[in-house]
Parts: sequence; structure tokens; C-alpha cells
Amino acid sequence: MKVIDHINSAKSTLVSFEILPPLKGKTINSIYDHLDPLMEFKPSFINVTYHRSEFVFKKKADGTFEKVEVRKRPGTVGICAAIMNHYHVDAVPHLICGGFNKRETEDALIDLNFIGCDNVLVLRGDAAKNETNFEPEPGGNKYAIDLLKQTVNLNNGIYLEEDIREGFRTNFCIGVAGYPEKHFEAPNLENDLSHLKAKVDAGAEYITTQMFFNNQKYFEFVDACRAAGITVPIIPGLKPLTSKKQMTVIPRTFHVDLPSEFSNEIIKCKTDLEVEKVGTDWLIHQSKELKKAGVPVLHYYTLGKPRVIYNAVKEIF
Repeated sequence: MKVIDHINSAKSTLVSFEILPPLKGKTINSIYDHLDPLMEFKPSFINVTYHRSEFVFKKKADGTFEKVEVRKRPGTVGICAAIMNHYHVDAVPHLICGGFNKRETEDALIDLNFIGCDNVLVLRGDAAKNETNFEPEPGGNKYAIDLLKQTVNLNNGIYLEEDIREGFRTNFCIGVAGYPEKHFEAPNLENDLSHLKAKVDAGAEYITTQMFFNNQKYFEFVDACRAAGITVPIIPGLKPLTSKKQMTVIPRTFHVDLPSEFSNEIIKCKTDLEVEKVGTDWLIHQSKELKKAGVPVLHYYTLGKPRVIYNAVKEIF
């Protein structure tokens, strides 16, 4: 079932979760152990992130170094198939530009269609760790809208091989990312919204936001989107803060602000366990306010913290 159909048929706010693929060497059981407690809340869909490969330098016997490509979290298509089969819930795989050319992307979309996946979330993705700016793969998509258009083309039966006539039409529901505090590369919010509207005009059916810790930022973002002519559902993305280290890491990595009231409470904490309690309470507060406002879905970034998410969500649903 498509995400947009879940939203359109819902009578109240839905819940969804986002997970990381396990590190190479771990089994699918790590995903089941992660999700089993959360399935109590009957999520409408589960997002599965995708991660580009990395390059590392390994020392050879002769003392020289060899550049080796490593993909630490493989298996997104297989994980989506396992989730749908094991839990009978819809999976939303992330598709990214970085690390893939268009033919690899097309093959991934075909594989997802084969396993019965109806949804994708298209993202540009981050720059490689050794790059200052994002650089696409040779023959790859440079921007999220390019990846979106490729997916729309496949929905219309248009393949990269020009000799494929009347190819099978996929039927993916396509989501995109939105940034309540603007994308860090955008010069201003107005410019960011113009790019977002272009993606919606090109076929995106809903928006999932970057994490935020100030609900007012989300409400203002929704108002700005509506003023810009963006009418699709906007799903708020939420994440708990669970350690003092995250108070600096999250703003630096994700380019989001922490409200003073929240950060002041964290500063008072003496242990990460105390921080986790403060973070959980803040997440509950955010969730209750957003649910009361009638948001379509509360989307939780679990990111290895299923117990914290469980403790918060049980207070909401």
C-alpha cells in the first residue's frame, strides 16, 4: 500500500519508524530484535535508510596503501522484502544519488518492484567522507529531483534503454525530504522551498522532514510550504536526544537548533541516563503537540534507540 493511501484513508495521526540496515556481518535478526517491540504500535510503514559505499586505505605487505571500496550497510532491498514478509507492513526504502549511477538505480527500482514495494523516498544523500562538496557518480544523478524524475520515468514505462518499447510501468509512491530549518546548502528558506516545490511539481506525493526539536519550526515550515503552493502532506520527523555529546554533534551534523529550554535542561544532567530521560520527555512533549495539531504521521528516527522510542510512543498511541 502506498504511503499517500495510508495518509488519505487515515482517520487520525499515523505512526511510522525509520531504521538503519545492520552492519555487514550481522543478520536480519538484528532488525527483528529492533522492530519487534515497536510493532505493538502498528506502524503504517517502516523506512529503511540507504548508505553509500566508502573508500578506505588499507596497508599492503610491501608498505604501500591500496584504496578499497567498502559498503558497511548493504542489503536494503533484501531488508525491505524481509520486513514486508515478516511483519506484513509496508517498507519505504531510501534511494540516494551518491555512489550509484543511473543504471544501478534503475536496477534497484526494478528489484524493489519485483518484491512488491510500492514506495520510495528519494534523496540526494551526503557527500562522500573524503569530499567537501557532493559529487555524483559518473553517469549518476546529481540532484534529488533528477533521481525523482528517473523514478517517475519508470512509473511511465520509460527505461534507460531506448529500445525498450512499452516497458512495464512501475507504480511507486515517491516521497522527498523537507528541511524546516532549511537545507544547509541553500542560501535561504525561499530558495530551498523553490527546489522543494519543483520536486512536488515533478511528482513527489509527500514530504518527510529532517529532524527538528522545536515544533514551531515545523509549523512555520508547513505554513511557508502552503504559501509557496506546496499542498502535499508534510510528515514531521522526530528523534530523541540521549547523550550530552549529541547536544553538539546533532546541530553540527544535521544543521538543526536545540531550543534553549531543552538545552538548558540537558546541561543540568550529570549522566547520559539523565539526558535520556530529559530527551524522552521532550520527545513526548513534541509528539503530543504535533498529534493534537493533526499532523498526518509521526515519523520516528529510531537509529539504534528502539527502547527510547518505545517509551515515548507508548505515551502517545
